Formats: sequence, structure tokens, C-alpha cells
Amino acid sequence: MKKERIQFASKNEKAEGECCWFMNQIEMLLARPTLIATKMTAKPEAGIVRRKVSTAANTDKALRRSRRRRLSITASHMEGSDAVASTVSFSETEIPGQNKAVLDRNLSESKKKKPSCHPDIEDFAYRNVSPRPSRLNAVAGTSELTSCVRRNEPVKNAVESPANWEKVLEGIRKMRSSEDAPVDSMGCEKAGCSLPSKERRFAVLTSSLLSSQTKDHVTHGAVERLSQNGLLTPNSVDSADEETIKGLIYPVGFYTRKASNLKKIANICVTKYDGDIPSSLEELLQLPGIGPKMAHLVMNIAWNNVQGICVDTHVHRICNRLGWVTKPGTKQKTSLPEQTREALQRWLPKEEWVPINPLLVGFGQTICTPLRPHCEICTVSELCPSAFKEAASPSKQKPKKTGSWPKSLTKVIT
Repeated sequence: MKKERIQFASKNEKAEGECCWFMNQIEMLLARPTLIATKMTAKPEAGIVRRKVSTAANTDKALRRSRRRRLSITASHMEGSDAVASTVSFSETEIPGQNKAVLDRNLSESKKKKPSCHPDIEDFAYRNVSPRPSRLNAVAGTSELTSCVRRNEPVKNAVESPANWEKVLEGIRKMRSSEDAPVDSMGCEKAGCSLPSKERRFAVLTSSLLSSQTKDHVTHGAVERLSQNGLLTPNSVDSADEETIKGLIYPVGFYTRKASNLKKIANICVTKYDGDIPSSLEELLQLPGIGPKMAHLVMNIAWNNVQGICVDTHVHRICNRLGWVTKPGTKQKTSLPEQTREALQRWLPKEEWVPINPLLVGFGQTICTPLRPHCEICTVSELCPSAFKEAASPSKQKPKKTGSWPKSLTKVIT
């Protein structure tokens, strides 16, 4: 074959699509030997590309004609008065020196004119072209995240702190200064205070297990009865009868299930942790009956290791009433304590993670109660968006009629 010359022109707006199209045409031509010549012309003013294909049989006349002609694919687009063109040459036989020098010079000049932003056709055919930048950067809310990931930098916290949260927290502290809530004297952190460290950790774990769906004074009484009967260590609970444990922890909520879980936890502590409790959040969550709230509480109290906020029903309720937490990407209130914990940890300073639990629990037990909250005595009610909105409405009972006979008796009398 003679010298095969390809002239390729690209317009800035359609460079990539035209490169791919021309490359497909080249591959088709090289794969079909009976396709002798293809000439492509373009009308810049109309934007139309015409293609004329001439084929010939495998005869001597066709072969002689093919030697005299060059396979040429030319495309040119005019933009104003400037024409952008590029040429790539392929050859299987040696080209005479003079013609080869001219072609090489034309090739070098065309490459210099080629815009740097558009790859040559060889790039599409023989090299992997670097991918385009991701368009995720153009999406709202992802540009900062993508740029931080590329630079291996920590993502900045995009969640803003609620307005006046410090004033509200300080006001709650003043209202809780008397420490007259049940949690102040009978909370889980009070369990096993006089015991050695190892036994106290198991007492805190036991108290946390029993506290679910149970008031503090009921939980405190159950833990005291276990302690009085010598059943506040893993070994003693593991060897005790389950019916005995049921009778001692009654009337805590779900006492039957909790007695069974306590036996299983004691056995795990004896066999796997040498009479101690797990020291990591992941291992605590694997214990039967232990959820995120209990696990974080045990880590905070037993191991003095703060890994998250302990969110119970009081913290969950009060944070939603104050408008401190919402579901991600929405303005809706959180529906689960775990959602509240995640939302609260996004903006609350870490030094407040431990004290906020007993603070809000006691506030919820005394003033911001589940039903009929005492907004009239709350000193932060003017900063609370839910103030005076959850007060119980008066009962709509029809007044009883007096001095009238029942209908049945009226019929009898008449």
C-alpha cells in the first residue's frame, strides 16, 4: 500500500464526537480491502458532511488506480476566519526522501497548530485518554466534599449550631442546680459506687440493662436487691437460677427477658473477658439486650471513654422540642434516639457529650415532662419553639343533664 494520509480537523464544540466518528470510519476502511477510496468533504456554512465511496473489483485496473491514489479523509471546519486542521500519516512502504520530508514538515506544522485541549486521533486509537473531571462538583453540596477528598483533607462540618443553644443549655443548668430529679440519686452511674472497679463495671452494665423502659427508682431498687443477695458479679449471676433473678428484678419492664439476657451476659463476661465486661463499643453492642444508648453510657461511666452521646427517651424528646436535631437533609424531627444522637453529635462540642445526658434527663423528669410539660415555670420557654404547644387540651365531655328522666322511664310513665 502507498502512503495513507489522514487529515483531521476539529471544531472546539464538537471535537470529541468527531474524533470518535472519524476513528470508526478509519477502522472500517482498514478492515475492508475492497473499499478503495473514500473522500469526505464538509460544507462549513451548512454543517453537512458528505461521503462518496467508490469500490472496485480486485482487478489489475483497480490495483493500478489504487497505487495512484491516496486514501484521504479530510475534514475541515471554519470558525470565523480561522481553520483548525490536523494531519496524521500511516505508511507501510518507504516513501521517497523528498516527499517524506515534505510530509513530515506538514505533519509537524499541523501538530503545532492543534489545540492543546483536544486530543489527536492517535490518542483515541492507541492511548488511554485521561477521563474528564467528574461533574459531581457542579452538584450543590458536593463540591466541598469532593475537593476535600481529593486533597486528603478532613471534610468541614456543614451543620450549623442551633441559635441560642448555649443560652438554653445555661438556663437548663440553672433550673437543674437543685439536683432534685430521680436521676441525680438513682441513675445508672450510682450503681455499685462502693464496689471495686471490676465489680462496679459489671454493676453499671447490669443497671443499664435493667433501665430500659423502666423508671429510675424501679431500676435502682432492682439493683439494690441483686446486691443484697450477692448477685452483682458475673460469677454469681452465671451460677444463679434464672427464676431467682426474675423475682429479684421484678417489677422492671420486660423482667423475664432481662433476666435471661443478664444470665447470658454474665456467662460471656466469665468465659470471654475473665470476669470483666467488654472494653469497646463494638463488643458491648454484641451483648444480648444492649443497645447504642446503653453501650455509650457504659463506655462513659465504666471505662471513662467517651465515644458518643447517651441518648434516651428524655434527651430524644427535649432535643426535638428545642429544635436542636433534624433528619439529614430535611427539617423534620428525628423519629429515633439513634437519629437524635447522630444529629446532636454533628454540632455539639465534645466536652458537652457526657454532661448533657443527666442534665436533660433530670430536666425531662421534673419540668419538660412527656405529658403536660411545665412551660409556665421553664425559664427558657421564650427560646423554645415548642413552648405552650403541647399543653393538654381540656376534656370535651358533654355536661350531664340534671332533673330529667331517662327515656325508658318517660315512655313507661306516659
